[in-house]
Amino acid sequence: MSSKPAPEDNPEAVTLHHPPRKQQQLLTPQELIDLVPNPHGDSVEGVEECLRFFRDPYMRGYAPVDTPDIALARNEHDVDFPSPDEVTPADERIRHILWNLQFAIISRLRSREAVDLDNIYETYLQLPEPRIPYIHGRLRHQLLKTLGQPDKKNSKSMLRYFAIVADVKNCGFPLTATEWNAAISFASRYVGTSTAVEAEWALKLWRQMEVEAGIKGTDVTFNILFDVASKAGNFTLAEMIYKEMESRGHRPNRYHHVSLIHFFGLKMDTGGLRAAYTDMVNAGEMIDTVVLNAVISGLLRSGEEDSAERVYERMKAMASRDGVVIPVRTYSSSRVITQALDMFARIGRKHPDLRPHLQESSLLYPDLQTYRILINHHGVKRGDLATVARYVDEMKFFQIPLHGSIFLALFKGFASHGGSHSGTQWSAQRLRSIWCALLGALDDKSSGLEIKVWLAIWVLRAFHRCDTCEGILDAYQELKNRWQLGEEDELFMSDFLSGLVRRAR
Repeated sequence: MSSKPAPEDNPEAVTLHHPPRKQQQLLTPQELIDLVPNPHGDSVEGVEECLRFFRDPYMRGYAPVDTPDIALARNEHDVDFPSPDEVTPADERIRHILWNLQFAIISRLRSREAVDLDNIYETYLQLPEPRIPYIHGRLRHQLLKTLGQPDKKNSKSMLRYFAIVADVKNCGFPLTATEWNAAISFASRYVGTSTAVEAEWALKLWRQMEVEAGIKGTDVTFNILFDVASKAGNFTLAEMIYKEMESRGHRPNRYHHVSLIHFFGLKMDTGGLRAAYTDMVNAGEMIDTVVLNAVISGLLRSGEEDSAERVYERMKAMASRDGVVIPVRTYSSSRVITQALDMFARIGRKHPDLRPHLQESSLLYPDLQTYRILINHHGVKRGDLATVARYVDEMKFFQIPLHGSIFLALFKGFASHGGSHSGTQWSAQRLRSIWCALLGALDDKSSGLEIKVWLAIWVLRAFHRCDTCEGILDAYQELKNRWQLGEEDELFMSDFLSGLVRRAR
């Protein structure tokens, strides 16, 4: 893709210049609230007024809160059992495997890039069955923590984690609340789009956690359940979970505030969205790009494109004013940033006069996820290539690298709106320009870019929509020369290509 779209492609393109760096303004809570425009001028109600709670008798099937409390004989020794002196005796070969396993786990916990999770799991499988009694309690918890934090949650990482959980439960050892939460999170988030299946599975695990294991759900548990119910479209269930969380006295944390904003966005209730955002500010939480991205996504989904654009323009103005290079977030950095923002919020609530200074350290600039949301909406949903080109240009201005998710959205746009007829914005010529940019980025080994099945599918669909049969075959060959897919995925892609070629002819 060229660095700048042609004038006729982007009639609204603007020239951006770095202004002299100024001292950053301290934002008051009201100024933070005003970042999200309210075009109707209505007063923003509280979240309680926007949520409608449903008293469903079937709720007790999910959360038996009225049953007597189960008191289990659990203490620190139970959780950390067995100690290194109480494990099953091991010969020299098993001790060597255990040493390798412990070294790999500790290395992974110190640096995610040091050891691959597959290597840790394969080392664990070298132990004779039943494996868990050979591992002392502290190492068992470290193993679960390590496998519970993959680079990406998918079916493979989920099955790997649940295999360890099954071994632990079969040997009669308890799981901690954190380990139960990780299991529920895997059950609900191992797929890209949560459905009723994932919501039901998460609820079953929650029931096992509370009824069978006797461990009460934490605020993290309720945030995961609320999130999966919302994303599955079961808003009634989400509202019941919210009410249950409140009845147990759990204070909404940062994660839950963001999930609540997302919840109202999915319901296309912008009044509730603004109320949830205002409540988050009033609760003393730090507002950052993650929060504003949730607001933009909800506004776009609800049809308030002008309001979403104004939020984005304010984020962009702050980034231009401060003259910063926007950092690319990784999994590790995101966790550290979230922990820091939680700490700042706690300090700010105890010392309100420090809050504006603490908020100053929170980034409010557009990032990769911001542009992913905007490009998916304007490109895939609306087919507005000129607006998409402007966003891509502004990504380059802020030195945000083109990620695989951006290319995926672009190719989805061509597959949805492209054509060979004259006059279309999404033409074969422009498709080939994007295609050359992708190949160049792959050959340069750009960070966060690799050919996965979904990207390959949408590339071929785009060529099927805009180009000839020969173009489809050429694109497939270029992809095949660069991908590193498994045998099963390669067979799938071959069958997918055959179907496209048949239809093209």
